[in-house]
Amino acid sequence: MEEKSLNLRFSVIILLCAIACLCLVDPVVADNSTNTSATPQIVYVGVYVIDFKQFSVADGTYQTDFYLNLRSAENISINDLEFMNGHITSIDTVVDTPTEKNYRIYAVMTANPDLRLYPFDRHTLPIIIEPKILNQDEMVLAIDPANTDIDSETNLPGWSMTGMTTQITNRTYEAGENPYSRAVFNFGIERDTASTILKFFLPITLIIIVSLASLLMKVTSRLGLNGSMFLAAVLIHWRIADAIPLVAYATFLDFFMIITYATLVMVLVSGILILMYNENKDTKKIEQVNYWSVRTIPVISIVLYIILFVAYLH
Repeated sequence: MEEKSLNLRFSVIILLCAIACLCLVDPVVADNSTNTSATPQIVYVGVYVIDFKQFSVADGTYQTDFYLNLRSAENISINDLEFMNGHITSIDTVVDTPTEKNYRIYAVMTANPDLRLYPFDRHTLPIIIEPKILNQDEMVLAIDPANTDIDSETNLPGWSMTGMTTQITNRTYEAGENPYSRAVFNFGIERDTASTILKFFLPITLIIIVSLASLLMKVTSRLGLNGSMFLAAVLIHWRIADAIPLVAYATFLDFFMIITYATLVMVLVSGILILMYNENKDTKKIEQVNYWSVRTIPVISIVLYIILFVAYLH
């Protein structure tokens, strides 16, 4: 009997030890499962632009002054993030709490100008923000619409603001690695229309009008006038094109000037023909050249300009 009692006690002790071991192991397993299913830190990013300055089409750079607002349930700082298309020149901290930061930032940013419509070009000035070391499994950026906008007094001389768009995307730098979350704030600008017409197209238009008007002249002296107009067009084109970098594609201005040169060359050729027939005293040929020049050259020129404007600016 005593032996049975002893065995029973021994069995109870073993059972109690097993239960104690399970209690110790269970928290460890639970802790491991929590780590494997941990969600990434979500950071809400807001950008409020105060001003843009010194946008250089040639260099693709611009200066900007803006507020950066960061919110997260965990501790967050600007040191956890970086600007992918520029660098900060100065920064002031406005709000500093563990879960929210607000900074006043001056920065020099880069853009990728698209000059196909130059001088009616439109560009996007981006501010691209990305975690410095944490991938999207560890940190995810989100747009904070309450703190994202562009100030109504923002003014970039020579340009008009066309609006703002935002997007969340990601970027991978090496094959097979986890991508990084990225917040992109795009600010659209376009060249001021009135300034474009006055600076670019008014001088060329006057040259074309004078050159076409010379078709009404039946004297050989118009050849010198047309030669002067052609030279003036070349100089203006050179001056305008010098303001933009060399690109691997033709711009709107290039096609516009090709049509302008073609018009001026047609007028020059008609003047040369009149000079040649005048030396031979062939009045009939002179009349034919005048007749067809007045009726074909302006029409061809106007049609080509219309096609260009419709094709590019539609």
